[in-house]
Amino acid sequence: MLIGVAVGMVAGIAASILITAPVRPDVAIALVVGVPIGIGMLMVLFSSRRWVTTFGAFTLSLAPGWFGALAAIQVASGG
Repeated sequence: MLIGVAVGMVAGIAASILITAPVRPDVAIALVVGVPIGIGMLMVLFSSRRWVTTFGAFTLSLAPGWFGALAAIQVASGG
């Protein structure tokens, strides 16, 4: 899960650099938090193999890292 949070941080920074279009904050939060958590929960709940459970936990842990990176960027930019 620690690796997932680190990957989430990198993904958040990369997404903020690559996407220059204005996005509503509620939509961004819903996508950043909702999508990885939804996919990860489904993978953990319906997995029959150990590696699928591991990948589900990794996917779940992307959301806090990604959200933290986007929040830190907003705080640093004064927005």
